[in-house]
Amino acid sequence: MAGGGAELKLLGTWPSPFVLRVKLALSFKGVSYEDVEEEDLHGSKSELLLKSNPVHKKVPVLLHNGKPVCESQIIVQYIDEAFAGTGPSLLPADPYERAVARFWAAYIDDKLLASWLQSFRGKTEEEKAEGLKQTIAAEEHMEAAFRELSKGKPFFGGDSVGYVDVALGALVAWVHAGEKLYGFRFFDAARTPLLNAWVDRFGALEAAKTVLPDADRLAEFAKQRMAEAAAASNK
Repeated sequence: MAGGGAELKLLGTWPSPFVLRVKLALSFKGVSYEDVEEEDLHGSKSELLLKSNPVHKKVPVLLHNGKPVCESQIIVQYIDEAFAGTGPSLLPADPYERAVARFWAAYIDDKLLASWLQSFRGKTEEEKAEGLKQTIAAEEHMEAAFRELSKGKPFFGGDSVGYVDVALGALVAWVHAGEKLYGFRFFDAARTPLLNAWVDRFGALEAAKTVLPDADRLAEFAKQRMAEAAAASNK
């Protein structure tokens, strides 16, 4: 993998879809980096993380020659610009198409992921049901977006992976983990056939397989977190 002589460190934690998004961008661009795992984000955070991201104190943080870049979507855009000419371009060259790609990437976090998390983290059954309802609506919008952006080709980026593919690709392993946990699949064949096929197509790419964690491991991690949350709420 290329690095251009740059010193790159990624501060993250393996299950985080936001960290996975950055890892996917680096993998598709073919850029090498040092993976620095933050062991305990719920307890004592490392001095390096606190120094690198003093505002949010969250991962991911990309350190490029010692300079920190924070927030996953900003990091992916930075990687594409800082390593232009290395690997494929993730963002479209056309300004309008680039704006549209950024819109849908933001939609993934603001609507799709937010409602998805609510569907299984909601404090009441009503909150969970509302989260699932909003998730289904968001998935339908993403299905329409794929139809528009892909123009009948395999990826949001067309013939090759683009910015929106990377943004949504970070959820692919969690789609499979959710299927194991809850017995149903987000982006299913009946409701969102294009995205259902895209999930398997994206996950089969070598650059994705080297990054995405095992679904069984993710499912076990989620079970542990849910058990810890339940125990804490009963205290």
